[in-house]
Amino acid sequence: MKLTDLRPAKGAVKKRKRIGCGTGSGHGGTSTKGHKGHSARSGGGSHIWFEGGQMPLIRKLPKGGFKNPNRIEYQVVNLGDLDRFEAGAVVTPESLKETKLARKGGVRIKLLGDGAIDRPLNLKVHAASSSAREKVEAAGGSIELIGA
Repeated sequence: MKLTDLRPAKGAVKKRKRIGCGTGSGHGGTSTKGHKGHSARSGGGSHIWFEGGQMPLIRKLPKGGFKNPNRIEYQVVNLGDLDRFEAGAVVTPESLKETKLARKGGVRIKLLGDGAIDRPLNLKVHAASSSAREKVEAAGGSIELIGA
């Protein structure tokens, strides 16, 4: 026995369907597609979301709301979280990202007045609430607003 004598077992290999090759292929006429209908046409076959002609679920559900394309998204940082900075430190969006107070990069930072601050800090943020501004200035610090 040689390698060239090796063959698959009888019946193990099935001949492939030669679709559209005329009557001699054994699949002539309609090329195994049946008669007429959507699936018999060129480019036919239903889409994955097709539900057999009944009203699709996506059309039964109500429409969603409105997404404002001009909305400015802020990351919120509370005053109580700033206790990890030393007195007199300059707090920027980059330093907030390093200390993991701000997670996403490239998003504006808004300072809110939740919590207490007991040391003067120089904060550079994109926005600040009025209560946060009052508490920072009462502690001897300052808030500088960064544009865009």
